[in-house]
Amino acid sequence: MAMSSLLTIAGHDPMAHVSLVCAALVVFLAAVFVLAFVDVPRILKSSETVNAYARFFYACMLKPHTGDGSGSQQDALESFYKAQAAVYDATRSRLLKGREDMLGLVAAQLKHRLKENKGTRKPIWVDIGGGTGWNIEKMSAYLDVDDFFHAVYLVDFSPSLCEIARARFARLGWTNVKVICDDARRFRLEDYEEVEGGNMTPTLSARDQVIYEYNDKPSKIGADLLTMSYALSMIPEYYPVIDSLSTLLSPAGLIGVCDFYVQNRVDCQSRNYTGGMIDRHCTWMSRVFWRTWFEIDRVNLDPARRDYLEYRFGTVLSINARNHMFGVRIPYYVWVGCSKAGSSTETHLAELDAAATESPFLSALDLQAKTAVTRAGYFETRSKAYESAIVNLASRLPLPASWYQNHHWRIYYDSHQQKHRQFNDEYIYAFTWEDSRMDSRLLKVQADDVILSITSAGDNILSFALAGPKRIHAVDLNPAQNHLLELKVAAFQSLEYADVWKLFGEGKHENFRAILVEKLSPHLSSLAFQFWLSNADTFTSRGLYNTGGSRHALQLVRWIFALIGLSGEIKRLCAAPTLAEQREIWEKSIRRVLLSKTLSWAVIGNEKWLWKALGVPPEQRNLIEEDYQRQDDTVKDSAESSVRRGGKAIWEYVVNTLDPVVGETLLNDDNHYYLLCLQGKYSRRCHPEYCSPRAHIKLSTPTSFDGLRIHTDAIEEVIARMSPGTLTIAVVMDSMDWFKPDGEDAPKQIKALNRVMKSKGRVLVRSAGLMPWYIRTFEECGFLAKRVAARVPGTCTDRVNMYASTWIMTKVKTIDEQEESEHRRRTGPMEMLNI
Repeated sequence: MAMSSLLTIAGHDPMAHVSLVCAALVVFLAAVFVLAFVDVPRILKSSETVNAYARFFYACMLKPHTGDGSGSQQDALESFYKAQAAVYDATRSRLLKGREDMLGLVAAQLKHRLKENKGTRKPIWVDIGGGTGWNIEKMSAYLDVDDFFHAVYLVDFSPSLCEIARARFARLGWTNVKVICDDARRFRLEDYEEVEGGNMTPTLSARDQVIYEYNDKPSKIGADLLTMSYALSMIPEYYPVIDSLSTLLSPAGLIGVCDFYVQNRVDCQSRNYTGGMIDRHCTWMSRVFWRTWFEIDRVNLDPARRDYLEYRFGTVLSINARNHMFGVRIPYYVWVGCSKAGSSTETHLAELDAAATESPFLSALDLQAKTAVTRAGYFETRSKAYESAIVNLASRLPLPASWYQNHHWRIYYDSHQQKHRQFNDEYIYAFTWEDSRMDSRLLKVQADDVILSITSAGDNILSFALAGPKRIHAVDLNPAQNHLLELKVAAFQSLEYADVWKLFGEGKHENFRAILVEKLSPHLSSLAFQFWLSNADTFTSRGLYNTGGSRHALQLVRWIFALIGLSGEIKRLCAAPTLAEQREIWEKSIRRVLLSKTLSWAVIGNEKWLWKALGVPPEQRNLIEEDYQRQDDTVKDSAESSVRRGGKAIWEYVVNTLDPVVGETLLNDDNHYYLLCLQGKYSRRCHPEYCSPRAHIKLSTPTSFDGLRIHTDAIEEVIARMSPGTLTIAVVMDSMDWFKPDGEDAPKQIKALNRVMKSKGRVLVRSAGLMPWYIRTFEECGFLAKRVAARVPGTCTDRVNMYASTWIMTKVKTIDEQEESEHRRRTGPMEMLNI
């Protein structure tokens, strides 16, 4: 009755109506706020919890700020925190997400650096805005705080929170932790630490000294770790605080930050130093609502805070995430950075550039000169990574995040370009569909070989790494395929064999997210780390080999078998101990379904299906049809439509692929390619070589991937930036099949391969055609073509048997030598930027 009366009154008074709506909105938001943080059953059981959240709600939503009169930041903080200091930790566990991830990431980085540097001095950690000391106690889950750190400083401007922190550390008995109640801008370690030998900070180069703007000089003693958790957004004058952090941090130190944020992609999409843009964009409504909401408690989500942080430091890892609470999604980020001058010396840039382009290494003296020294016959070119570094240094910007990684496997690429975005952040292949054993037999990799290969799922790259060549250049236009290779390499560098087997033998790991943060992260680029954090369910629920574009074909086949009750027969086929039993199971039950002409007409002969699920482009399909027509003259004169002929051609191609595989290779023991397709994982008996314990021993050594460079680009763009006569082996898989016969792309790439290959260098090519059209192009461009495998009905070329022919193209002469000489003369010694 009361409510209806109010509504009746409001109906006559518009202002009263608006007031009621506003009041209802406030009540609703208050309910959301309370319910988002509250565990209702626990509240009913605990009066302490009720009291804690009541004080929290009062301090955040109702209590007026009393520190406004003096204008002091300390008074303002005390006004907000004093009434809730005792219940701060109990009420922030759900709101302040990401703190554990930030601590896990910096702890992993510290452990890796300590292991690599083998230093004896224990690190110093400063937690800025550390409040009650929750971060420092929580760090004990990752590091032994009392033993690992020489000293830990908690710096906070709120006396109430500092008192809680002192009581915490007294309870824990940690004598190396000191609580400093002071303004972060005034804090200096030399006021609390003795300086050994007058200076504990490593000497900086002239280049590194220039990076410190505003005449800021590093402190006499620097912190090895700085952290800030949900503090930057509460500091009004954040510019001088961030500036002071850059002087407080050791040149080799790390900084970790976790905080709320909102940002539009337009603000930062042109920057190449942010470490990736996955989920960084916030919608307009999110930006308006959360900025307004948090301003009530003097929390400012202005994106300039994060932007300036990224400008003053180099980005090592970056995460953009959402805190899901009661139907709302609060944006927050986790960021790990370092001194932006730390890896920017000219010598370091040149060393990495030389490895990416197979160019002679220029000495530091040459690089410091305004003009490079002229060298006879020297072909000078630069990688995209080097060019990006030069541009950023000239603009006093941090380098792209790839320069600050612990490993330099991944070469910088611009993730914003459409050629990379066309794949929609998804890899096509979760496993490589090339027989690595056959590649090994054909190529016989030696220690002085320099190999360029398409990445695919990275299995073949790992196979080459086991052979120990001088260099491996893995190339793929799809960033996600290279993310998968990065993950595999990182796993070998950081995980025990049991974890590696779970990830890539079984395709699942129940603790993937934890090991990603705590073990794998120091060995991943920021872009790859973001990708796998966003796709952690790949290993925790879906399974690696049930992901990727090619999963559609595998899932369809399994669904058909389950629908007609043949799943049991598939298990029998995968477990068959002999070829005779395997053939019997195949012929009696499975073949009639999998190789039925009905399935071929409905699925296999469908062009869109071939491309989307199997990765077969129209040009490759045409090669298959042409071979089919040449082998059966009656087809040429038939009145069948091209669609029907195409379906028959593909059907015959599949028959010629699968029948010999089942007849000649034992899935249970020696054909992990098809075993994986049928059961979704490898077995302990049958798996790729890189999944063996022996391979783990070799690939887990610290230097096993020193020669690896991962290029996210088209093949022709990568080899165009390499010095002539440097590659000894190029593995282009079946990519030549993708070119149009009447186009210029194939001749252009083949000529580029001729230029970059050494004399007698070899190109391994697989094709869906027995005599593909581009063989003649190779021969015209200085290669001797030799078909080393040809598939005829009833025979296997290798364990995959997917391709009609395999070729080795050996370089026998260099073409366009005069043109090449002119190109060298024109590009000459490149004028170096005076940076």
